[in-house]
Amino acid sequence: MIDLNKIEDAYGRIKDVVVKTPFAYAPILSKRVKKEVFLKKENLQTTGAFKIRGAFNKISRLSEDEKERGVVAASAGNHAQGVAFSASYYGVDATIVMPENTPLTKINGVKSYGAKVLLHGSNYDEAYMYAIEYAKSEGKVFIHPFADDDVMAGQGTVALEILQEISDLDAVVVPVGGGGLIAGVASAIKQKNPDIKVIGVTAAGAPAMRNSFLLGRPVDSTDVRTIADGIAVRDTSKKTLDIILKSVDDMVEVDDEEIADAILFLLENQKLLVEGAGAVGVAALLYDKLNLPDSAKVAVILSGGNIDVTMLNVIIEKGLIKSYRKMKLIVTLIDKPGSLMKLTQLLAQVSANIVSIGYDRTSAKLAFGDANVSIALETKGREHQEQIRSLLSRNGYRFFEER
Repeated sequence: MIDLNKIEDAYGRIKDVVVKTPFAYAPILSKRVKKEVFLKKENLQTTGAFKIRGAFNKISRLSEDEKERGVVAASAGNHAQGVAFSASYYGVDATIVMPENTPLTKINGVKSYGAKVLLHGSNYDEAYMYAIEYAKSEGKVFIHPFADDDVMAGQGTVALEILQEISDLDAVVVPVGGGGLIAGVASAIKQKNPDIKVIGVTAAGAPAMRNSFLLGRPVDSTDVRTIADGIAVRDTSKKTLDIILKSVDDMVEVDDEEIADAILFLLENQKLLVEGAGAVGVAALLYDKLNLPDSAKVAVILSGGNIDVTMLNVIIEKGLIKSYRKMKLIVTLIDKPGSLMKLTQLLAQVSANIVSIGYDRTSAKLAFGDANVSIALETKGREHQEQIRSLLSRNGYRFFEER
């Protein structure tokens, strides 16, 4: 594990620059999951994520010669901004390699701290390989996003702040991608209070670290695909895995629909905007993945809030569908005057609010004299949706649902 003294030393270096983020009881979530839940709101951190902790600690410990040479990092967003901010603080030249499909808002966020951005590769791992070679060829210092003792020590300061507030927790729930955050947090927790469980949460579309944890050896994924881009890591780091195997009690996974539902829950009920990676711990609670008893006292780390606004609508849509508050239907009608009005009147009987509607009478797939109506409905839960399906079936409508 990362030595507790290193984590405490890191806290001494970063505490005057990094925000001590709120750690607060979540009453609505607690009631929903029948546990005593506290949220560590790293989404409210400077740069919008915990990554600044590790980046700042690492750069603060560079020699004057290393600082003069400059630093290089590879990141799809949060580590990039953490390195860019920290380099700017120390007047260090920074170059960040980002995947070519990185949203413009994240690129501009990095540039706003004065860093140079290079776009390379279709994913993080390709950007990472290029950044390693670029740092070597230019004689610069590479700042690894997770597999570095100083970076992990910086991330572990999150745990110190949690334990300053509540020392008798039953469990701490941590998002897991490359493993830097959970390695640092678990190191601090287990050295301060080994009775506290540390549980990691991965995205189902990025399963490398969980598979490696279960097998006890590094296992890479062939590809990654998840809305939780902050933890979308394809390859397992042996360095972080070794620490995780010694200090983490369990690791579970959540899928994209569960993550979307958690983002929506936090937005509506906690008034917190959290990115996909930051919401996985709440998703694990909402979908009872953690194997913890009722009334357990649980801390959940919301690791970041840098959600791409162009994706937010899609994520909210997934969350609404997952929570049975929206359904999309394609209903086949006889193409004659009054057919559409009859359908909408029928839906009104069960208080199904139409959000959008489309009418297609020209598709080659339709029989002559038929039309397809695509309808998006606001609904009030699972029972309400069953009521709508039953009503349409009883009245002879042919329909199917879009997901």
